[in-house]
Amino acid sequence: MLGTPWRVGRSGALHETTTMELSPFWFGVYKLAKYVIYPYTWFLLLSALLLAATLGRVSTRRLAAVRLLAAALFLMLYVCATPMVAHVLIASLEQQYPPFDRSLRRDFGAIIVLAGAVLEKGSLRPHHELAASSAERTVCGADLYARGYASTVIFSGGDASIFSAGPQVAVEMKRLAVRLGIPEDAIVIENRSRTTYENAVETKRLIGARPALLVTSASHLPRAAALFQKQGIEITAVPCGYTAKDRTDEPWTLNPFDLLPNVTALGISTNAIQERVGIVIYRAMGKL
Repeated sequence: MLGTPWRVGRSGALHETTTMELSPFWFGVYKLAKYVIYPYTWFLLLSALLLAATLGRVSTRRLAAVRLLAAALFLMLYVCATPMVAHVLIASLEQQYPPFDRSLRRDFGAIIVLAGAVLEKGSLRPHHELAASSAERTVCGADLYARGYASTVIFSGGDASIFSAGPQVAVEMKRLAVRLGIPEDAIVIENRSRTTYENAVETKRLIGARPALLVTSASHLPRAAALFQKQGIEITAVPCGYTAKDRTDEPWTLNPFDLLPNVTALGISTNAIQERVGIVIYRAMGKL
């Protein structure tokens, strides 16, 4: 039974389900469209416009355009890659749900652990490996199970590759969870979903509206929790994998290095922007 997506019927039996949100073609369009919101895409676009503006005869008007584009490119690079800005962007997401209160005791129907990413095996990597986000969430789910919050752990996330079949993240998370001590018969994998919305839809088919713990990265929780609640699932959020150390409303201890741009900060800003744009898009589509 494990390894196949199921829903609970009125009789208590489990029935296979195949409904998905996006066809392979539209899922590919969806993945491609995400590049539009990445700051790096903006940098490339501004750089291309700047290069085009420098070609040919440089008139006074064109020189003004060159200066404007150069200033915009510099400011965007500096802002998006500055640690202090990245902290504000990501912390404003991560602080929306408080850390899980481990003294809380109630009868949860399941521990739902959302998949992150998986690194596919190749000529150097001998086997599929969970990305850091997936591994963190799996460990968090295993810890909750060990503490007795629920007797079932659901790993939700399938193959998100576009052009070929790839590893299913939930399957790889299950392998790690078993090594961490969760019995195989306590694990259910939902391996059809490819987006957070599909995570919520497919999980609803499994557990209905029963109360559950929802485990995912702290920055992902505002979007994920809203999507699960929209499906009518009574969830208690369990954030893990924090990027920020402090809340945005706490006094800032200025470190000169926080004003020096770096690639790590750019990645954090990109993640925060992606999450916020995702919330806006899902809300516009009526899914939040």
